Amino acid sequence: MVAVTANYYSGYSTTTSSQTSATTASTSSTSSAKTSTSSTSTSATSITLSDAAKAALAEKSFASVVTDARAKLTKLLEDAGRKSPLQNGELALDLSSLDSREIYAMASDKSYSAEESNAAMLEMQRRFEAALAGPHSIAQVTGNYTGLYNAAATFLDALGPEEKASTDWKASRDAVTEGLKQLQTDPKKLPSAGEDDPVAIYIKLVETRGTLDQSMATLATNARTALDKRYEEIYATGRIPSFKPESPNYVDLSALSSRSLSAIVLDEEGQFTSQEVAAAKSQLRTKSSSVLMAGLKSASQSTDPTAFSQNVISAFSSLSPEERQAAGWSDKLYEAAVANYSSSNKLLQMFNQLSAGGSSNNSSSNFSFASLLG
Repeated sequence: MVAVTANYYSGYSTTTSSQTSATTASTSSTSSAKTSTSSTSTSATSITLSDAAKAALAEKSFASVVTDARAKLTKLLEDAGRKSPLQNGELALDLSSLDSREIYAMASDKSYSAEESNAAMLEMQRRFEAALAGPHSIAQVTGNYTGLYNAAATFLDALGPEEKASTDWKASRDAVTEGLKQLQTDPKKLPSAGEDDPVAIYIKLVETRGTLDQSMATLATNARTALDKRYEEIYATGRIPSFKPESPNYVDLSALSSRSLSAIVLDEEGQFTSQEVAAAKSQLRTKSSSVLMAGLKSASQSTDPTAFSQNVISAFSSLSPEERQAAGWSDKLYEAAVANYSSSNKLLQMFNQLSAGGSSNNSSSNFSFASLLG
């Protein structure tokens, strides 16, 4: 296994452990990217915080962030029935509800234990990998690395002010800027941007040990404990739990991450009732449908005919195999998206050739593929 030595962006060692383990603070963020289209590349569609939301977060003092992170972590541990967010060196708690500044606070503030800090650093690492997974898959299909580096830039730029003030962040961001500069010359050649290049490190790491993610068994156990606690709270009021949204006794699963929902849906150890599985499956279907609809909407605003297929490729690759299985996303969806990209790209090249030919033969011709799309 590969472990982080200095920070997630700048270096790795060959130290082995039961899972990738971090040793110092590094990076964080919600999974994010933006659709970036051109005649050669389109990056993944992901969710990012609005400027207003970022500003609101930045206005909070870091001391308040540390306090809020502690309160959230305590609640998550209580709900999961755990004393530590780690188990056997692996991340054993779903920390996706904490924002990037809160995760960085956990990783860097001395009020947190070594295990809590390590858990935060693993979460930072997981988020960065999740942000690049889709764009990386697109790059593998298109051979164009521009979208991948744009995704890394977007991720880094969305981090909190404390983290962005660090030397490690600056070195990483400079490396990504250099990578994008090199890609302007040759978008299909992986840049050589130095040892601080987080994208090159990510690619090497994924090839070495695969993606970093939480154990489905651990997430299932956490979900079981959280559900039982919610049931006890409802029973204490003399009522019966319900999965109907209009009920005052509603057991809401919407806050669970897609991976936690997948653990319930797959129910590998038979811990959940058919009603719980159905409710989790409904929530997961809503989340996955939203991703596809966002990709379709983004593609409809683009002049690139391959945009939607690239967005599907990105969304598919951003999910773990277990999540895809639980959501009902078969390999055929990915294969269809790749085939659609290839055919659309070929048609685009043909239209561009026709456009170029028409322009050379008739200087008054204003034909372009973009005009066909309105």
